[in-house]
This record gives sequence, structure tokens and C-alpha cells, in this order.
Amino acid sequence: MLQGLYAITDATLTPEHALTAKVSAALQGGAQVIQYRDKSRDTEARLRQAVALNKLCQRFERPLIINDDPKLALACGAAGVHLGQGDTNLAQARALLGQAAIIGITCHDSLELALQAQQQGADYVAFGAFFPSSSKPGAKSAPLALLEQAQQQLHIPVVAIGGITVDNASQVITQGADMVAVIQDLFAATDIEKRAQQLTALFNH
Repeated sequence: MLQGLYAITDATLTPEHALTAKVSAALQGGAQVIQYRDKSRDTEARLRQAVALNKLCQRFERPLIINDDPKLALACGAAGVHLGQGDTNLAQARALLGQAAIIGITCHDSLELALQAQQQGADYVAFGAFFPSSSKPGAKSAPLALLEQAQQQLHIPVVAIGGITVDNASQVITQGADMVAVIQDLFAATDIEKRAQQLTALFNH
């Protein structure tokens, strides 16, 4: 299940009035996982949006992952949560969401952190940034060789993130990424469904 295009929402590119339409287009184009990422403090709006997205994802039989907020994941019935290194720890998230939840961990450029996450019961790890990213301009860069090392030492799926586009995604896929996480190149595209199809097709070569 955790293979292919991992689409991440963005408050600017996917504002509430266009959120479900844009995410629906991404799902129709083949996105395998949707991550709801909104750093605002408007808890009511975030819950409303997460509930709407979860209904949509269930219709497509795709998991919705909530960024950084296990309580919101529980409240909206999402499939799981994605945690950064400074967020809720994995054990707390697992205790709250249960064994069936999908829990992913950001590991930046560190195989050591990924091995630790795997040992603690993470369902996938994310490495990056592999390319300059407009979403996180100050993100530390990760070498492509890290993906190959990860495939040799990990037995959970690996997500590549950071500045990934339809033009460079094949580089990380070739090196061993099971999924590519895309924000800008997908949701800023004039035809989101077509861009999702293009990104998905890269996994079939």
C-alpha cells in the first residue's frame, strides 16, 4: 500500500474552498497517500478540513495521514499520523491511535534515526530534502546514496521528500524510494490530475 505518490496538502496551495477538489484530482490521478498538513492554530477549521479529507480518502480507499497531530488524527478518524523529530514521540502516538494506525517519522538525512524509528515500530520513514524546497527553504539536504543504504538496512517503506518534481522524481525512485512526497509540483500544477498521473507513471518504469 505504501508505494507511489504521497501527496501533501499546503494551506496556501490547497486553501479550504479548493481543498477537496484539488485533493480529489490528485487521488484520481493516482496519489496513494494524502497527508493533511496545516500549521494554523484554528482547531475548528483544521478538524472540519481533516474530516472532509478523510471522507474523500475513504471513498478512494486511500489512507489519510495527519501531519504532527495525533489528537487530530484520532478526532477525524484518519489512518495515521506523520511525526517530525520534535513532535509527539512514537510510543505516545501509538498508544493514542492503536496498532492499526500508520505512523511515519521524519528522519532528515540520518539512517541512524530511521533505524531507531523502525525499532520503535514506525510504519515508514521519510528522508530529505533531496532537492531545494520552496516549502522548507532552510531544510538540510540529504544525499541520494542514503536511499540505497536505507533499502539495504530497513524493512519498512522509505519516502523521499524535498523539492521533488516530475523532472527529478525518477532520481530518488531509482535510488530506492518507495514513495515520493510532493507538495508544490503537484498542487501548483494547472492540471493536478494529469501531474499526479505523470508522477505515478514514474514508478512503473
